[in-house]
Amino acid sequence: MQTLAQQLDMEVLLASVLMQRGVTNTTLAQQFFDPSLNDLHDPFLLTDMDKAVRRLNRAIIEKERVLLYGDYDVDGTTSVAMMFAFLRNFYTNIDYYLPDRDKEGYGISTTGIEYARETGVQLLIAMDCGIKDNTPIALAAQYGIDTIVCDHHVPEGDLPPACAVLNPKRSDCAYPYKDLSGCGIAFKLAQGYALYNATPAQELAGLLDFVALSIACDIVPITGENRILAHFGLEKINRAPRLGLWALINKSGRVYPLSISDLVFGLGPMINAAGRLGDARESVRLMLSTDRNSALDAAGHLVQRNRQRQAVDVTATTKAREMAQQTVAEHNPGTLVLFHPDWHKGIVGITASRISEDFHRPAVILTESEGRAVGSARSVPGFDLYAAMQTCEHLFYSFGGHEHAVGLQMPLENIEAFRIQLERYAQHHNTLARLEPALDIAGEIQLSQITPAFFKQLNRFGPFGPGNMNPIFVARQVVDTGKSKRLANNHVRLSIRQEDTTISAIGFGLADAFEQVRHRPFDIAFNLREEQWQGNTIVSLQLKDVF
Repeated sequence: MQTLAQQLDMEVLLASVLMQRGVTNTTLAQQFFDPSLNDLHDPFLLTDMDKAVRRLNRAIIEKERVLLYGDYDVDGTTSVAMMFAFLRNFYTNIDYYLPDRDKEGYGISTTGIEYARETGVQLLIAMDCGIKDNTPIALAAQYGIDTIVCDHHVPEGDLPPACAVLNPKRSDCAYPYKDLSGCGIAFKLAQGYALYNATPAQELAGLLDFVALSIACDIVPITGENRILAHFGLEKINRAPRLGLWALINKSGRVYPLSISDLVFGLGPMINAAGRLGDARESVRLMLSTDRNSALDAAGHLVQRNRQRQAVDVTATTKAREMAQQTVAEHNPGTLVLFHPDWHKGIVGITASRISEDFHRPAVILTESEGRAVGSARSVPGFDLYAAMQTCEHLFYSFGGHEHAVGLQMPLENIEAFRIQLERYAQHHNTLARLEPALDIAGEIQLSQITPAFFKQLNRFGPFGPGNMNPIFVARQVVDTGKSKRLANNHVRLSIRQEDTTISAIGFGLADAFEQVRHRPFDIAFNLREEQWQGNTIVSLQLKDVF
């Protein structure tokens, strides 16, 4: 560690953080700190990529009508917008389709296939969906429509009867990186087509803002190839955002430079709001905007949609928390399965995330739609949600997703049997032993070490996200300066001192610590963050715990 710190001219503590991430020598450090698009994997390592590229190439040469089909969330809408932006540079006979969440549900719908037939589509490119849509893809084939699937969800059973299925999670796919987003796989198709036709690489680099958005909002690991894609995508968003994203950033109130967290909590909810409470095509149209005023108007409309979503979300989350608290108090289960017939189908995923985070348990939120129980599930670290759902598959009409998030449908009468089966799985896999959230501490630090130079070195570890989290440090025996205060919404701002160093800290949801810190020295766990404070940019602490 000392040697690596000297070789990299880096603080020993940060060298330790680097080694914790598997970066143990200067060669790996150079790749980590200086991502290169040249290190992206060959797209033709994806099984069926050659078939997909040849089929797309034929469609363009023969001037066939191409339909881009995507899911209604951020990953799906960015996939459609990205592929449309790529193809329209040299081809015009293209259209896009996003299913109505309430009327059609997730995945390729029969309604979507009928739309493709009626509009003369000959090639359909399904993105962030399709891996389980065997029946509608077979129907498309009957109509003479070929399908290319670009999906990252776990395959199960027979692959769909498409002309090409691009999915690194296929058992017969040797692609070296398995955790691409749906938009990331669509980007690999664009990359493969570009290589096949000797398209300049610059045209692809300009698409990475879409990919970075999908990586951030679909909560995939920011490791390996995703780290490269996210790095350059964020760079484009901060340096030269396309008009639609500029308008969203403008309306979100976020400050440049944007981080992965800004994409997740600032832009993502507005993009998602269209598909949750309205028409997901609104988000695609915005991301493809070419007129400044119309982009601002469209972004403003998404802000209103998001406010509507927030109002619905608050009601559902409040009720779900009450139900979860009662369930935990009475039974202390390892999982939470909550059902209410009046919850809006568009916000069950958000509610599941909140309940899972608040109670540190896998959470399933279900509502009623067309006589069925439909919902979303979110997991906690160490619990493979998809594997758990596989043991309950006999109770479902359908389900899909991955280790961290799943969507599902089942008969209403199966909810209780599902609750019992999921809890049995959790007990068998000792979930109860992991119910207390644990902080992953990177190391202990003195406040005097937190200098602008230290923060600059730490920033090079980004972009931060799953698989590459902003490190949590511990500082011991700090004291309140007397200037700490409670804030609204259960937050607290502390002014703390350790020896001769004083620094500001913000604690979201930690107002209960206010009285604790005023009477004795205490320890803190925190991330470092940059914030605007009284007109100045300062380095401060974001508290994770006070103890």
